[in-house]
Amino acid sequence: MYNKLKYTFAVCLLLTSVIANAQVTIQSPYSKFGVGNIKGSLLPQYRAMGGISTAVYRPGFFNNINMQNPASYAGITATTLDIGLTGSRTELKNSSQTENSFNASLSHVAFAFPLSTKSALSFGILPYSQLGYDFKNTVKIGTTAANTKTVDYKYTGEGGLTKAYLGYGVQFGDHFRVGANVEYLFGNLSENRSTEYVNEPGAINSRMQSKNSIGGVGFSYGAQYDIRLDNKTSLVFGYSGSASSKLNSEKSQVVTQYFNDAEGNEDEAFDTLLLVQNAPTNLKLPLVHNFGISLQRDNKWLIGADYRMGKWSGLTIDNVNQGLQDTYGVSVGGQYTPDVTAINGYFKRVDYRLGFSYDKSYIQMSNQDVKQTAITLGLGLPLSTLSRGSFYKMNLTAELGKRGTVSNGLLQEKYINIHLGFTLNDSSWFRRFKFD
Repeated sequence: MYNKLKYTFAVCLLLTSVIANAQVTIQSPYSKFGVGNIKGSLLPQYRAMGGISTAVYRPGFFNNINMQNPASYAGITATTLDIGLTGSRTELKNSSQTENSFNASLSHVAFAFPLSTKSALSFGILPYSQLGYDFKNTVKIGTTAANTKTVDYKYTGEGGLTKAYLGYGVQFGDHFRVGANVEYLFGNLSENRSTEYVNEPGAINSRMQSKNSIGGVGFSYGAQYDIRLDNKTSLVFGYSGSASSKLNSEKSQVVTQYFNDAEGNEDEAFDTLLLVQNAPTNLKLPLVHNFGISLQRDNKWLIGADYRMGKWSGLTIDNVNQGLQDTYGVSVGGQYTPDVTAINGYFKRVDYRLGFSYDKSYIQMSNQDVKQTAITLGLGLPLSTLSRGSFYKMNLTAELGKRGTVSNGLLQEKYINIHLGFTLNDSSWFRRFKFD
């Protein structure tokens, strides 16, 4: 057991370092708002069901880590390790142009193990938000034809926040469970804004560069209550939420002036108008609520729905309200397994998942809410058992969605996200066998 722990912790530390230091390469102009695109605390097996998770306890024979509702940890009966990666193809489109991009990265490392028959501990690391954009807005300024000039306003950003968590869930009696996560959020949000005069070599251009280095503690929590309808069927009600948290940060900012040569190439900055380094400030995250219900037949099928809401109008960065909107969203989905005990017929033991999600995001442009919808589907593919008491599964998920619209001069994102996760269940780690 010691060798297994040592090997697993080494792998987790390596992957944790990779996730924490990976450069975000997404291209999403909508990530300019707030703290970037919020990723959500969902593993591929839950994303495949539209994101339902609040009332999901144990969707099947296999143990899965549901950090969205830490009350579910109480159902973990074997040491569980989950590692995954994700890839995304995005199409950006307005009324006249279309642009495509692709990025891929490690997505999560999560670990859980039972402490008793009714409690378990979990820890891991995963992205909280992603920031990545590069676009410009070209305008004409001037009062007459003689003094009219063309100006490019250029905007770039990169970075994001990462979440490391430690959670505990426990069951009281036969039906009620509670749990909580202590979360450490950290990362950098780097953004640049430039003003450049087009075809004006002697014009003075300017750039403002800002970087916010964030690190602080937050909390999430949850509860579940199930009602047994018969020996194999149960109805589960769930709630989870994240507390409003104030995170410490250090802000650096520099404003410079520079020229462009006759070919449009940028020269070195010749003047610095403002320089602020590591000024202490803070970032305040909002209160978030999730409500869920699910109906499941043990080891056979599961259907459920989630409703979520967030007070994102209260988000402040550097004590400045970001002008965002409150959010809400719904998810519906489910899972079906033909025969989990089938000896012949591999595809009878496969989990088939399907879902749908709808969200009103915290972005409003031209008095129009930016909304996001997605259809999700996935498979839970059992892998060969390599040792006594060990079970392996590969979870493959596809999300097909869109955000925004091209009407009223706005921007639409269409995306295909592919999530791949590998899950290990091992019941022998904390057992001592008399005979081998």
